[in-house]
Amino acid sequence: MRYIPLTPNEKTAMLAAIGVASVDDLFTAIPADVRFKGELNLPAPMGEQPLMAHLKELARQNRPATSAATFLGAGAYNHFIPSAVDQLISRSEFYTSYTPYQPEISQGTLQAIYEWQSYVCSLFNMEVANASMYDGASALAEAALMACRTARKEEIVMSNCIHPRWRQVTRSYTENRGITLKDTADHITGRSEAASLEKLITGDTAAVVVQSPNFFGNVEDLKAIGEMCRAKKVLFIVAVAEAASLGFLAPPGDFGADIVVGEGQSLGIPLSFGGPYAGMFATREKHMRQMPGRLCGRTVDRDGRPGFVLTLSAREQHIRREKATSNICSNQALCALTATIYLTLMGRQGFADMAKNCYYAAAELRRRMRPVHRHPFFNEMLVELNRPAADVNRRLAEQGIIGGYDVSRDYPEMTNKMLLAVTELTAKRDMDRLIEAVGA
Repeated sequence: MRYIPLTPNEKTAMLAAIGVASVDDLFTAIPADVRFKGELNLPAPMGEQPLMAHLKELARQNRPATSAATFLGAGAYNHFIPSAVDQLISRSEFYTSYTPYQPEISQGTLQAIYEWQSYVCSLFNMEVANASMYDGASALAEAALMACRTARKEEIVMSNCIHPRWRQVTRSYTENRGITLKDTADHITGRSEAASLEKLITGDTAAVVVQSPNFFGNVEDLKAIGEMCRAKKVLFIVAVAEAASLGFLAPPGDFGADIVVGEGQSLGIPLSFGGPYAGMFATREKHMRQMPGRLCGRTVDRDGRPGFVLTLSAREQHIRREKATSNICSNQALCALTATIYLTLMGRQGFADMAKNCYYAAAELRRRMRPVHRHPFFNEMLVELNRPAADVNRRLAEQGIIGGYDVSRDYPEMTNKMLLAVTELTAKRDMDRLIEAVGA
């Protein structure tokens, strides 16, 4: 059914049933001085045929990343997606599935969630993962809240080499809960320093948070930072914005991370105006009862047959609200399934090969550009330009190239600098065109 009709008679009957004379009477609780008065600046109604034509015209103005050479990353990356991924997630049993409250009729969905958790644990080298989060940014915010619950402290030390949007979301989650966020100034060197993080730690600090590869594409010294955290007896949280790096770099769990979060977009999920994506979240077994979201477990029934169930689901739909660790309900399970299918199709070797291709292509571009930093990196780099990044991007757009990210939007002192990302889809001819247009 495409429309839900509401005739004047039906509207009158509904208002009479709830005991009001008009729709305006439903909003009397809102003070008159804050109500909008007048007419909204909206176009006149249109019939279906002209409306569809108008929408198609608007859609033609969109420019998908696949239609142009793209060097834009900064948390969302243009990777190859096998055709089988879309075909499999479009099956009705997955595409229309909902929360598996009844395990006896939801074994397929539950097994898919279990496989996702297994992949996340393997990628991060952690012990327990949940059924996914909304996205990487909210996963980081939830990790900060979890650390405070676990340590019973109200302070988080964060590197400001973490993605600015992720830090902003974390601040939104924590600012009304009495939690203090303390940022370093490590963006100056492009890499977090254990010493600068340590200086901000106090007796009230619950955790230290870093991102690797960080916002500038540089790989952090997780070993040194992890050792410092253990010496100071604070939790160690690592964020991963580019999941493809997990096929090339040692996992955060190797360095003693207590909580690892990430963004799963690079794992078969297309660029789509910022979402929906899939947040990855893993921790140590000793902390799992403080983990937000849902957890799927593998068990056996009374006849000894294997099965899957939701377990340790400490969200407000399952337990008392004041005891809940999260209110996450719609956990992007379809996106998590997408990533699961992608990883299954790629296999361990295929995933590693893809990551290596990203790195070697990025290394070639960095050799030909003017990189700001000389730290170890993965597939993203900050480069020096001879004019503002916004001007360069306009010139690139005229030549059919999607340029990099203008970091001065978040770090105003970083003028004439651009963050460039390279993936396995970046061809050498695209790099040649970029360099020629930039004048590097």
